[in-house]
Amino acid sequence: MKAFTTVTGRIGPLDLADVDTDQIIPKQFLKSIERTGYGPYLFYDWRKAGDFVLDRPEHRGARILVAGPNFGCGSSREHAPWTLREAGFDVIIAPSFADIFRNNCGNVGILVITLPEADVRRLLDLATGAPEQEVTVDLERQSISADSTRIHFEVEPFLKERLLNGWDEIGLTMLKMDAIREFETGRPAWMPTVR
Repeated sequence: MKAFTTVTGRIGPLDLADVDTDQIIPKQFLKSIERTGYGPYLFYDWRKAGDFVLDRPEHRGARILVAGPNFGCGSSREHAPWTLREAGFDVIIAPSFADIFRNNCGNVGILVITLPEADVRRLLDLATGAPEQEVTVDLERQSISADSTRIHFEVEPFLKERLLNGWDEIGLTMLKMDAIREFETGRPAWMPTVR
């Protein structure tokens, strides 16, 4: 997983509540256990209907998704964060998130930020009023900034450390390799080993 420090980019405004994982990546596209190949199907049904906000020229290529409350609700499918990541989103900001979705995002390197609704509204208004405006999200300083807008956010310390260092679950395991090797060398010879 790539280390996360700062992201500067435009906001993709998705001013909707209760966006569930089936809207993020519909079930008919869940045919693989690979983490790639899903990006083109992000919000597929909404895009197919036409005039979807994220398809408008001023929002294409946005790296920061700002949405309404309860984002990522529904099933616990890991494919939803994989899809968002592959579609180019590094940060998702909303008033609230489904817990499993939040954890799955952290596992793939997406920073999920919970903000009060008033701050989310400020960012949504910025994205619609000045869509070309770039916003910087700084994980180290825990700040969001754009022109005169400055917003502080909280992040769980362990998640912050993982993102700053680019440690996914495999990376965290690799940090313990010395202890794993020590444990393995002390096991009786007749037991299976890990190589």
